[in-house]
Amino acid sequence: MVSDNRQLTYSQSLNELKQIITEIESEDIDVDALSEKVTRATYLIKFCKGRLRDTEEKVMKALSEMEDKSGSQGVLDEEAES
Repeated sequence: MVSDNRQLTYSQSLNELKQIITEIESEDIDVDALSEKVTRATYLIKFCKGRLRDTEEKVMKALSEMEDKSGSQGVLDEEAES
């Protein structure tokens, strides 16, 4: 299990989730351990969703800025041609 104190990455979270799923599917897991795994999986899922949401927002912002710049450039080009 990756420590919460360390900087957690999306890839680490996804790999840990896969490991938890494998352990749960093995059906050789103690009820107390299962409870801990489900709690950790819930945390990791929320973390991954948040990271994906943040990344999507950054991509949308970058695309919007690129469109604004190309749109402004297009207007400048048209004015220069006049």
